[in-house]
Amino acid sequence: MALLREYLLYLRVEKGLRPLSCEAYARDLEMFAEYLEGTQAVLETAQQREVAGFLEHLHRHQIEARSVARKLSCLRGFYKWLLLDKRIRHNPTVNIESPKAWKVLPKALAESETAEMLDTATVAATGAAGDAVALRDRAILELLYAGGVRVSELTGLRTEDLQLDAGRVMVRGKGDKERVVPLGRAAVEALTEYLDRGRPMLAKRNRGGGLFLSQQGRTLTRGWIWELVKNKSGGRASPHMLRHSCATHMVGNGADLRTVQTLLGHADIATTQVYTHLAMDRLKAVHRAHHPRARTKAARGAE
Repeated sequence: MALLREYLLYLRVEKGLRPLSCEAYARDLEMFAEYLEGTQAVLETAQQREVAGFLEHLHRHQIEARSVARKLSCLRGFYKWLLLDKRIRHNPTVNIESPKAWKVLPKALAESETAEMLDTATVAATGAAGDAVALRDRAILELLYAGGVRVSELTGLRTEDLQLDAGRVMVRGKGDKERVVPLGRAAVEALTEYLDRGRPMLAKRNRGGGLFLSQQGRTLTRGWIWELVKNKSGGRASPHMLRHSCATHMVGNGADLRTVQTLLGHADIATTQVYTHLAMDRLKAVHRAHHPRARTKAARGAE
């Protein structure tokens, strides 16, 4: 479809979205176009009733609220582009409410489960190559958890993006936006060891441009990272779950939502508000512990 190709070109060139993001937008728009075939409408002539019907169709087929919200966001961007380009007179998505997807708490590992997974990454196979692989795996897991980085951000890292003396790394997120991610002591130590003793061994055969290399010297792929996390966690986790675990554990230990938003690279604080209830739980606990009218009568009488 020419219109769809034109929009994807706009996303790629003018908005600076990465290929994977453009592919996701294309899938969502193609799905909507297929739905419209049964309503005698096409993308350019779709009205509010068709958009609302599409969302209801997704709901009936038990598509998660998060996915529905993402598809609606995609449609909003598409019709805003058509409106600005004066191809349509009204945006059919204007008065449609987004599903309250942020209320669904993402799954996260417990802190003890995360520690156990990181410890398993230190077990090396025999020989220098096995040691290099173990150092690499540990560095990858520490970075995913310590920095809350996306798997696409991790695979795009180069050695020059690391600033370990300052305890930070520069990552390129959605829309090619750069942000500085602070790293803790454990992540800095793991990355330092990998750079000193692991990567030189892996880069001997065929130098790759990426930070993390396979045993053949090639830059690791997204799929490979997913398999690594799955294997090291005993099938319990994914790279995305480590990102949520990072945020969940930070909020649980007192971090404010604005800090977590900056760390994760969320453009909108609403995305980070999925962790609100964790912050509220901590606030309630602090209130109960320190406010004189929040303690029980027995506790006040014992003072």
